[in-house]
Amino acid sequence: MAAVSHQTVRAQLVADLARLDEQLVALGHGHGKASTDLEFDENFADHGQVTAERGEVEALASTLEDHRGDVERALAKLDGGTYGTCEKCSQEIAEARLEANPVATLCITCASKRR
Repeated sequence: MAAVSHQTVRAQLVADLARLDEQLVALGHGHGKASTDLEFDENFADHGQVTAERGEVEALASTLEDHRGDVERALAKLDGGTYGTCEKCSQEIAEARLEANPVATLCITCASKRR
């Protein structure tokens, strides 16, 4: 992968990281709590609904945190010179795959075998 492409990928990953951080803070997670942390009305008549909403927020935050970790790993691979190399077979990951999924860790062949 060309150096210009690495710069483009890095910029995209850094922007993704910032977006994920904003979303996590908005959900009351991340490196800082939002000043408008989500609050659930404990006096609401339907406590089941409050519990369900709280669970949905936690599930979403967990997914965002997982993706944030993927982005951080991709940035570390860029820094280490291993970005774009399949973690399983050590072959180069196709540029089209990385363009579609910049945090991909497996080539399409290894990813399809994993299913």
